[in-house]
Amino acid sequence: MLKKRILTAVVLACALLLVLFAMPPRWAVLVFGAVFTLGAWEWAGFGELRAVAARIGYALGIAALLGLFWWWSADRANLLILFSCACVWWIIAFLWLTLAPGRHQPLLALLSGLPVLVPSFVALARLQVAQHGFASGPQAVLWLLLMVIGADIGAFFAGRNFGRLKLAPRVSPSKTWEGALGGMATVAAVAWVGAAHFGLSAAPTVAFGCSVGIFSIVGDLTESMFKRSAGLKDSGVLLPGHGGVLDRFDSVTAAAPLYALGLFGSGVLA
Repeated sequence: MLKKRILTAVVLACALLLVLFAMPPRWAVLVFGAVFTLGAWEWAGFGELRAVAARIGYALGIAALLGLFWWWSADRANLLILFSCACVWWIIAFLWLTLAPGRHQPLLALLSGLPVLVPSFVALARLQVAQHGFASGPQAVLWLLLMVIGADIGAFFAGRNFGRLKLAPRVSPSKTWEGALGGMATVAAVAWVGAAHFGLSAAPTVAFGCSVGIFSIVGDLTESMFKRSAGLKDSGVLLPGHGGVLDRFDSVTAAAPLYALGLFGSGVLA
């Protein structure tokens, strides 16, 4: 299983780099849209949509919203409003995880797919086509993904070796506080290296990176909460050794809006 997981991760990494750096930015946006539409298909399972037609309808509805908000976010003020609202949603999701992780209804799960999927797609897409700032658009996207991947890898190894205290036992029993701290340490290191590479101030960049890391953990736990409520182990079976598409970018859905809000809102990227 580990070998299959590593092989899939290598293939995904190569595909990602090709999309980010070899494709024209607008084509990359279309690829992002296709991936998020697949994610919407999987999210439909959290709302107990079993019929193929119903799941296709939900996925196409999300796809239409992706296009609508891509167009609406062309105005910078609208862009910042969208990301700010998304960050508020993730704070609500954190409270949901903490206070009432067992309170779910299928319709509520389906509606929750909108603030999870739409702002994160817009964030990645707008970052990808950004032309002015401390980095090119693809570099900015890659830095985000490296921080999120760092959080995941750091949490895995720290949790496996040192994990004792459960982080969210009612949502994801395998995750621990020690793992979360290991993930945050890795995020801080990736943020620090990025700050040095891009010529940014180290302290605020690392602090910002850690905030992005915290949101990525909330995103991961939120998907776990919905999967647990729906009685699912994985969101899908598309990726051998990893599960579904959502299982690979659940953390990104929470981290991307905050990351994009920080970069576009501060003016370091445009």
